[in-house]
Amino acid sequence: MKFIYPAVFRPKKDGGYHAWFPDLECCEASGETLDDAIENANEACRNWITVELEEEDPLLPYVSDHDDIETEEGDIIRNISVNIRFYEGWDE
Repeated sequence: MKFIYPAVFRPKKDGGYHAWFPDLECCEASGETLDDAIENANEACRNWITVELEEEDPLLPYVSDHDDIETEEGDIIRNISVNIRFYEGWDE
């Protein structure tokens, strides 16, 4: 199943980027470059969704429209796509 959530990437004063997901509570990442931050945000998003799906009653939030996300000058919004495969009845 594919999940797509927007992430906001903000340049840090000392270099690098800080990223967060407006729709995923406490889901954040950072990186020395934008590419690193995107890669780390993808992993953070995957982990957040995986943990939520393990709950008895998982609740995945609605996806915000880019126009509804509050940003500052220099912020970059990117959609982060996560593919999670479900294996019914499969044990590791």
